[in-house]
Amino acid sequence: MKLRTLGLLAAAVVMMIAASPAFALDLASARASGVVGEKNDGYVAVIKSSAEADALAAEVNARRKAEYARISAANSQPVGVVAKLAAEEIIGKLSAGSKYQNASGAWVTK
Repeated sequence: MKLRTLGLLAAAVVMMIAASPAFALDLASARASGVVGEKNDGYVAVIKSSAEADALAAEVNARRKAEYARISAANSQPVGVVAKLAAEEIIGKLSAGSKYQNASGAWVTK
Protein backbone atom coordinates (compact mmCIF):
# COMPACT_ATOMS: atom_id res chain seq x y z
CA MET A 1 0.00 0.00 0.00
CA LYS A 2 2.83 2.40 0.85
CA LEU A 3 4.49 1.81 -2.51
CA ARG A 4 1.20 2.56 -4.30
CA THR A 5 0.85 5.78 -2.31
CA LEU A 6 4.46 6.59 -3.01
CA GLY A 7 3.87 5.97 -6.72
CA LEU A 8 0.94 8.36 -6.71
CA LEU A 9 3.06 10.94 -4.95
CA ALA A 10 5.82 10.48 -7.51
CA ALA A 11 3.27 11.14 -10.25
CA ALA A 12 2.28 14.30 -8.40
CA VAL A 13 5.93 15.40 -8.48
CA VAL A 14 5.95 15.04 -12.25
CA MET A 15 2.80 17.10 -12.54
CA MET A 16 4.15 19.80 -10.21
CA ILE A 17 7.40 20.02 -12.14
CA ALA A 18 5.51 20.43 -15.40
CA ALA A 19 3.06 22.94 -13.89
CA SER A 20 5.41 25.91 -14.03
CA PRO A 21 5.09 27.22 -17.62
CA ALA A 22 8.49 28.87 -18.06
CA PHE A 23 10.24 26.07 -16.21
CA ALA A 24 8.53 23.33 -18.26
CA LEU A 25 9.15 25.15 -21.53
CA ASP A 26 12.86 25.47 -20.82
CA LEU A 27 13.12 21.85 -19.73
CA ALA A 28 11.03 20.64 -22.66
CA SER A 29 13.16 22.60 -25.12
CA ALA A 30 16.36 21.30 -23.59
CA ARG A 31 15.09 17.73 -23.73
CA ALA A 32 13.87 18.12 -27.33
CA SER A 33 17.22 19.46 -28.48
CA GLY A 34 19.18 16.74 -26.67
CA VAL A 35 20.88 19.22 -24.34
CA VAL A 36 19.69 17.42 -21.20
CA GLY A 37 18.49 13.93 -20.46
CA GLU A 38 16.67 12.19 -17.67
CA LYS A 39 18.83 10.05 -15.42
CA ASN A 40 17.52 6.81 -13.96
CA ASP A 41 17.92 8.24 -10.46
CA GLY A 42 15.25 10.93 -10.84
CA TYR A 43 17.50 13.82 -11.77
CA VAL A 44 18.49 15.62 -14.98
CA ALA A 45 21.94 15.39 -16.56
CA VAL A 46 23.56 17.79 -19.01
CA ILE A 47 24.46 16.04 -22.24
CA LYS A 48 25.65 19.07 -24.24
CA SER A 49 27.27 21.44 -21.78
CA SER A 50 26.70 25.18 -21.84
CA ALA A 51 26.16 27.79 -19.14
CA GLU A 52 22.40 27.73 -19.81
CA ALA A 53 22.20 23.93 -19.73
CA ASP A 54 24.23 23.74 -16.54
CA ALA A 55 22.03 26.37 -14.86
CA LEU A 56 18.84 24.64 -16.00
CA ALA A 57 20.00 21.24 -14.73
CA ALA A 58 21.01 22.75 -11.38
CA GLU A 59 17.60 24.44 -11.01
CA VAL A 60 15.63 21.34 -12.02
CA ASN A 61 17.67 19.09 -9.74
CA ALA A 62 17.38 21.45 -6.77
CA ARG A 63 13.59 21.57 -7.14
CA ARG A 64 13.35 17.82 -7.52
CA LYS A 65 15.63 17.17 -4.56
CA ALA A 66 13.46 19.39 -2.34
CA GLU A 67 10.25 17.72 -3.52
CA TYR A 68 11.69 14.22 -3.13
CA ALA A 69 12.77 15.09 0.42
CA ARG A 70 9.28 16.40 1.23
CA ILE A 71 7.62 13.24 -0.12
CA SER A 72 10.21 11.07 1.62
CA ALA A 73 9.51 12.65 5.00
CA ALA A 74 5.75 12.44 4.53
CA ASN A 75 5.89 8.73 3.67
CA SER A 76 8.80 7.49 5.78
CA GLN A 77 10.60 6.30 2.66
CA PRO A 78 14.24 6.91 1.71
CA VAL A 79 14.77 9.82 -0.68
CA GLY A 80 16.44 7.44 -3.13
CA VAL A 81 13.30 5.31 -3.34
CA VAL A 82 11.14 8.36 -4.01
CA ALA A 83 13.58 9.62 -6.65
CA LYS A 84 13.71 6.24 -8.44
CA LEU A 85 9.92 6.03 -8.54
CA ALA A 86 9.74 9.57 -9.90
CA ALA A 87 12.37 8.68 -12.53
CA GLU A 88 10.18 5.84 -13.79
CA GLU A 89 7.19 8.19 -14.07
CA ILE A 90 9.18 10.97 -15.74
CA ILE A 91 10.90 8.67 -18.23
CA GLY A 92 7.61 6.97 -19.03
CA LYS A 93 6.10 10.31 -20.04
CA LEU A 94 9.00 11.63 -22.13
CA SER A 95 8.34 12.72 -25.68
CA ALA A 96 9.80 10.77 -28.58
CA GLY A 97 13.37 11.85 -29.25
CA SER A 98 14.17 12.59 -25.60
CA LYS A 99 17.27 11.07 -24.07
CA TYR A 100 17.26 9.07 -20.85
CA GLN A 101 19.36 6.56 -18.96
CA ASN A 102 18.15 2.99 -19.09
CA ALA A 103 18.41 0.65 -16.10
CA SER A 104 22.07 -0.13 -16.87
CA GLY A 105 22.95 3.58 -17.09
CA ALA A 106 23.39 3.77 -20.87
CA TRP A 107 21.96 6.82 -22.64
CA VAL A 108 19.18 5.93 -25.07
CA THR A 109 16.70 7.91 -27.14
CA LYS A 110 13.00 7.34 -26.66
